[in-house]
Amino acid sequence: MKMNIQIDMTPEEARKFLGLPDISKAQDRMMAELEKRMKAAIDINDPEAMMRAWMPLGGQGFEQFQRFLFDSARRATGGVPKKDSDKSK
Repeated sequence: MKMNIQIDMTPEEARKFLGLPDISKAQDRMMAELEKRMKAAIDINDPEAMMRAWMPLGGQGFEQFQRFLFDSARRATGGVPKKDSDKSK
């Protein structure tokens, strides 16, 4: 037996029906705070400060990610990553 039930309701009605909390006010506050922080970083007009705000690890995070990609590519092609080759000497 196959049953098909269609319910026509708005997301707000579904939220209330399922008993989920209304977080729209909290979401509005969080978005306002995010906009304020982004505007402050842009107003500084300091590229280094913006990068520190957007990438907490700064250049280190990018360098680690780049190293990961290079090491993965070496392994995929049968090469040995630099760290492993240093240990074998």
